[in-house]
Amino acid sequence: MGTSDDWNTQVIAEFRANEGRVGGNFEGAPMVLVHHRGRKSGREMVTPMMYLPDPDDDATVYVFASKAGAPSNPAWYYNLITAGRAEVEIGTETYAVTVQEITAAERDRIYTEQARRYPGFADYEEKTRGVRTIPVLALRRS
Repeated sequence: MGTSDDWNTQVIAEFRANEGRVGGNFEGAPMVLVHHRGRKSGREMVTPMMYLPDPDDDATVYVFASKAGAPSNPAWYYNLITAGRAEVEIGTETYAVTVQEITAAERDRIYTEQARRYPGFADYEEKTRGVRTIPVLALRRS
């Protein structure tokens, strides 16, 4: 694969062909396709991400701006924060969501649970220690 766009395109196609499921590194992981607009380009974009469902609220899922432990946040994070809303595909359903950044102790609790379930997220946090705190966003059905 040449670029992350190529990789995303393949994951998106697999997601849609298999009712929201993908294989490879993400086999069995909850995946969401997040539709957002570039805050600078204005382009419509779709980004596949792992999510954590809120155990007490079926209308909320959490996504993590880990960028695989890179020193900077992913562009999609800024797009979502700027817009405050997006659209998601989960399974075979597509719906609008509001976007809210989760901070402080609540952020830490949610991120810790994601890292417990998927140890790669603990690795990402270790890579960013002292550089940045990986943002957690709540996507709530609107």
